[in-house]
Amino acid sequence: MPSPHAQGASPIVPPAPSVDVVCLGESMVTFVPSHPGRLAEVPAWARGIGGAESNVACGLAGAGHSVRWISRAGTDGFGDHLLTEIAAAGVDVSGVQRDPRRPTGIYFRTAGERAVESGAPEEDGELAEVVYYRAGSAAAAMSPALMPREQTWSGRILHLTGITAALSADCLALMRELTTRAPGRPLVSFDLNYRVSLWEDPERSPDEGPSVLLDLARGCDLVFVGEDEAEAAWGIRGGAAAIRGALPEPDVLVVKQGAAGATAYARGADGADTVTFAPALRVDVVAPVGAGDAFAAGFLSGTLRGLPVAQRLRHGHLMAAAVLTVPGDLCIPPSRAYADRLVTLDDAEWGTLRFGPGWANPAQSGSDTAVVEVTDP
Repeated sequence: MPSPHAQGASPIVPPAPSVDVVCLGESMVTFVPSHPGRLAEVPAWARGIGGAESNVACGLAGAGHSVRWISRAGTDGFGDHLLTEIAAAGVDVSGVQRDPRRPTGIYFRTAGERAVESGAPEEDGELAEVVYYRAGSAAAAMSPALMPREQTWSGRILHLTGITAALSADCLALMRELTTRAPGRPLVSFDLNYRVSLWEDPERSPDEGPSVLLDLARGCDLVFVGEDEAEAAWGIRGGAAAIRGALPEPDVLVVKQGAAGATAYARGADGADTVTFAPALRVDVVAPVGAGDAFAAGFLSGTLRGLPVAQRLRHGHLMAAAVLTVPGDLCIPPSRAYADRLVTLDDAEWGTLRFGPGWANPAQSGSDTAVVEVTDP
């Protein structure tokens, strides 16, 4: 029987999207210190969940979108905990496969922000510590054969990250397939999410190092990348314009520039880019984790709603501010009406905002002005 892709044959028609977004990737049970300190000194731990793609899924669900997270998890108690917590956030977890032979991944981390360079210190001079126990996990067995197209293409948007590509050869093969342009595929979103420790494998061949992430990104429609990540992973210096020069293929490229803000390059019908910059917000940070995933969720939410690029960027900043003002990777985002009011402020008003704990849900704190401080420019 000839291949359905052979010349003259009718192409495979994917099913109509059943959800707004599909997020694919590993989630793990995470343990964070009950008190500040290095891993060797911490006597007790608090359990949570962590995973870039599931974080984005939960953020989008909180913003009112239909989201499906697809992955693999062990049949152990940690896997049960993952599915229970992610489903409680409003995410469809029916596509998660359970593996009785492989465990659910876990990791331990200190409270500091993850470094993008090996051995990079935190601001207080201590090294950030993140220790993964994910080798041979159920999610590391994800492959093209186990992740069928009817699942991965079942949303308007498919969201991926570079973390998956580092987990195993099978995961890399899956990522190569999902980022290959093909008729009928959904909009493919890709967050670089460079994790230096995942790529420090002396047995990894040069063509399977972090440079592979550049090739994957080139096959996507919407790409998120930090300036610091681009330099650490690819040696690209020169700011947002240099990154766009290295990644001309995506229709939309969002370059995150830390505390300064983010710049979006959006290709128009004439093939020319419109460049939009949105400054970041001032935030009283509780924990510097999860902001990148929250930013992606906010931008994707604006994309699904067809908002102008400037408002998509601002929604990203607001979602990031919401997660930065809570202890963990996840939070309840601001209501859509509340966020929509803030993103339409003029530039001067936007620049006077300052956010503290509880700002995203003013009804719970009893006062709108108590959690969003407006100061003189």
